[in-house]
Order: sequence, then structure tokens, then C-alpha cells
Amino acid sequence: MYKCLLKKGLTFLFLFFFFTNTAIAHEVTLKDIIVTTSKESLLLYFTIEGCFTKKMQEAIFNGIPVTFTFIIKLNKKRTFFPDKKISDFKIYHTIKYNQLKDVFEVKRTERPEEVLILKDFSQAKHLMAEVKTEVAPLFKLKKGGKYQLSLKAELNKVRLPLYLHYIFFFVSLWNFETDWYNVVFTY
Repeated sequence: MYKCLLKKGLTFLFLFFFFTNTAIAHEVTLKDIIVTTSKESLLLYFTIEGCFTKKMQEAIFNGIPVTFTFIIKLNKKRTFFPDKKISDFKIYHTIKYNQLKDVFEVKRTERPEEVLILKDFSQAKHLMAEVKTEVAPLFKLKKGGKYQLSLKAELNKVRLPLYLHYIFFFVSLWNFETDWYNVVFTY
């Protein structure tokens, strides 16, 4: 009888823990999406919200690097034919904490020459969550053409060395992936 109650209790705890972490993962969203142009390019600005959980922050402070992947696709909408791909690329933002120097190192692939060294964690989180990028040169777009910009964000799965992933199984609990966000516009 006690074994049955223990088994049911452990099952309940597992399901409770699994579903609460799954619910948390769905709270990550893309916000403030702005599509605009410069003289030569189509530009995109957006932020990701709800991406830093308490466990993720603890992992960062323990020296585990965290990488966000932003997937961006631009297609020309066509009525009787499949949409035409104009641009399709990924952007990576990586944060790593250096415990000896007590600083955060932030790298962003849209600015490869720039490695930011910051003391303030909130400023580092802000830079990780903010994207400003060129999507395509304007000569690839046709005036009056209808286009669809699709965006998605993911947290790269953390790969720990050797067999540490068996000990630190919790890092898989803060993986996330947003839904696709679509912006349809006429140029």
C-alpha cells in the first residue's frame, strides 16, 4: 500500500514539475517588431521577452555560456506560385560570465567585430534580448510588392562536457522556442 502511494506521489510530482516547466517555456515572446528601411536596406528591430529564467541565470553565473538563435526569413508573396525566398538567415547572441574578472561577455553575430564586456548583468540581458539587423538590400525588393517576414527565437541546447549532462539534467528544462511571428507588408 505504501509503495503504491509512494509511486503515485512520485508520478504526481514528476507530472507537476514537467507541466509547470513546460508552461514557463511558452511565456517567451517576441515584442516590439519594427520593419523599416534605410537608404539601401530593409531593417528589422525586435526584442525577446521572458527568456531569462532563474535557473538559466544561475547557470550563467556558474560559467555556462548561453546562446540565443534568431531565425529570420523574408519571402515575396505570390498569388499563383509558391512564395519566392529573398533572404533566410540566423543570428546568434551568446553570453558568458567570467567569474575571475566578474564580467559578462556578449557576442552578437550581426556585429561580429564587437565583443561587449559588461559588469552589469541587466545591461547584458538587455543586449542579448535586442535584435537590430539588416534583412535584405532594397534592390532585391520591388515597389508595390507584398512580402512576408517570419521570425523565431530559440535557446540553443546546452552541451555539457563528458557525462555532466546526466548530473545537470535541469539545464534541458530551460530550453525554449517561440512560435513563428509573421509580418506581412507592402514595399
